[in-house]
Amino acid sequence: MDNIVANPEEALLPDPLHVPVVDGPLSITDPTHAFDIGVEASPPQNHADLPEDASTHTSASDTSSLKRSKPHDEPDGAWQIVDNRSPKKSKKEKKEKKIPNPQSTNYPSITFNYNAKLQSKIALDSLRNLILYIFAEGAAPQWVAISQRPQFRKIVAIMVPGLEEAMFKQDVDFATYNNQPLDLDQKPRVLTSPDDYYPRLLKKNELPEILKAFADMFPHLWPVKTPGNEKFGHIRSPMGTILTAPIEKSKEEKSRKGVQAAKEPKGWKDERTRITEFLTMPEDFQANGYLLHPACVPLERRRHFQDPEGWVHTNVENFEDGDVPEEDIQQGSITAGREILALDCEMCMTGPEEFSLTRISLLNWEGTIILDELVKPDKPIIDYVTQYSGITEEMLAPVTTTLKDIQAKLLEILHPRTILVGHSLESDLKALQLTHPFIVDTSILFPHNRGPPLKNSLKFLSQRFLKREIQKGAAGHDSIEDAKACLDLVKQKCEKGKSWGNHDSQGENLFRRLTRTGKSYRANGGVEAKGGVHVGKTSAMVDWGDPMKGAGAASTFPIGCKSDEEVVEGIIRAVQGDPAAEEIPFGGVDFVFARFRELEAFQGWWNSKSEMPPPDLSDMSLETCVRNLTQRIKRVHDSLPPCTGFIVFSGSGDPREMARLQAMQTQFKKEFQAPGSDWDKLSVKWTDVEDQALRKAVGIARNGIGFIGVK
Repeated sequence: MDNIVANPEEALLPDPLHVPVVDGPLSITDPTHAFDIGVEASPPQNHADLPEDASTHTSASDTSSLKRSKPHDEPDGAWQIVDNRSPKKSKKEKKEKKIPNPQSTNYPSITFNYNAKLQSKIALDSLRNLILYIFAEGAAPQWVAISQRPQFRKIVAIMVPGLEEAMFKQDVDFATYNNQPLDLDQKPRVLTSPDDYYPRLLKKNELPEILKAFADMFPHLWPVKTPGNEKFGHIRSPMGTILTAPIEKSKEEKSRKGVQAAKEPKGWKDERTRITEFLTMPEDFQANGYLLHPACVPLERRRHFQDPEGWVHTNVENFEDGDVPEEDIQQGSITAGREILALDCEMCMTGPEEFSLTRISLLNWEGTIILDELVKPDKPIIDYVTQYSGITEEMLAPVTTTLKDIQAKLLEILHPRTILVGHSLESDLKALQLTHPFIVDTSILFPHNRGPPLKNSLKFLSQRFLKREIQKGAAGHDSIEDAKACLDLVKQKCEKGKSWGNHDSQGENLFRRLTRTGKSYRANGGVEAKGGVHVGKTSAMVDWGDPMKGAGAASTFPIGCKSDEEVVEGIIRAVQGDPAAEEIPFGGVDFVFARFRELEAFQGWWNSKSEMPPPDLSDMSLETCVRNLTQRIKRVHDSLPPCTGFIVFSGSGDPREMARLQAMQTQFKKEFQAPGSDWDKLSVKWTDVEDQALRKAVGIARNGIGFIGVK
């Protein structure tokens, strides 16, 4: 037993968990053994419980044990620790997870949630929120089930105006598709009934031949509702809706009740703007209920101009008379050399639907009161509406000032360089029976988030933007308080810039939101992204014309096109990247938004206000146009990498009848509100019949469709 370690070769045979003691370095002669050399042993150390010589020699009693001596016990310090286990890689060195097998449970999916109880069609906002949920932050959608969210690599969304649900009917005849007569009560091309909110399963054998490829790409056809309002005869922009993310709220804000104070969006920068930039233009007067001042009327029509009975107009010959030479404007001045007066009036009822002036207040830019008088109406007051006007019978009893007196004073005060500021000033000016061409209206400066003709109340604007409570209690409104609130709102707008207070500014560009709050997970961001980390999601906007002129300016790579074929190429380029990463990095961007427009042009849905004229497709049939569209969408789908979310949507239903009736309504208002108008001589008349027709047309325009899938 004394020679148990005498033979080094024999020493290698026993328990591999113990290292033998040898007189020299251990050499490995067999190349098949893949041993890794660890760190060198530390210099020998003396043990406190042994004599010095006992630390370097092995006694017989020691060697009789099966436990081997420690290599650190050797005096020459030539030992090395040999570890035949494979080294562990640090977490940072681990590679990103591989793309899961499409058949595995780890593959991402977006499927209809059959447990969802839909109370309405999904809104266009829902598609935008779906994108935000997958790539950024937000509440999980209840209308679809999303599995393996961290595995999504990319999302591609394509807007296709002109695509309708009826096109997917099996027996559709594209040759006569657009020849069907328009029936607002029962339009055969809209298949969705008002109560049919659920998606339709796409069955390949039940689709037209040219649309069968949709069943290979998507499981369902979804009815999608475009934001709008039938009562007020309008829809919101589908493009603006999908590309504007709602402003984020903190937990504290969500729990807080009442009107929330306005906050500056992330990255906001004030842009000091002159008040003249906010003047209501002549073409906008009638649309907002104002009676035209003669300076706003074309020169050839002024010779026949007459004020309505009892009305007066300020002494302004031409719209240009208000201009101030640049050398006369103090540098940095936001008043631009103009005199600013805030106006507010209170009215009482003198007849059914008839209101008469009972108080007028006028403040200058500094908030000093220029005029504040009570007015005795010419007609007996039947209701003082004190809860709103603040006027009582006792207040007006001693008053002798009449409307004519106030008109005379205003004609002396107001001059060509005066700008009147107020909230819904058309009502005040009607009560004054006065017109003035230079108006700044806070109800227009701070538009309602659902669009015109809805308007925010002054009370709401004061709470939201000034953090000020006005019009409190039963005492009614105070015209001085209201005028001061209007003045402060305009000052704030001038200091912060044109975008401040617009409902778009209260939201955030979708591309910018994804850049700012986009999330990556371990599956697509490596081990460092475990649990989700904020990273900048790259994006591309592929559209006709110049995307830099709209929301696409905030995308990482705006790509302008002149045809749908170029749009396809742009999408594929954005998804895959440039071969040598000349501009778009190899591997492409995370999010792509694109728009096909040839079907929109063929169907006559092209917006006449668009800067770009529609393409000439006169030699093309609808069937050819739809076939080309399907093939292009299929090419895009085939080019997508695995784990890519794919969304195709129409944006809206057929807007043509709605647009026609809206133009008719605008023309009617323009003629009817013109001074001296005669109902019998109007070129168009707007009655309840036309109003009901517009409501139905808006309902049709709000019926869009969408397709959602994962490549």
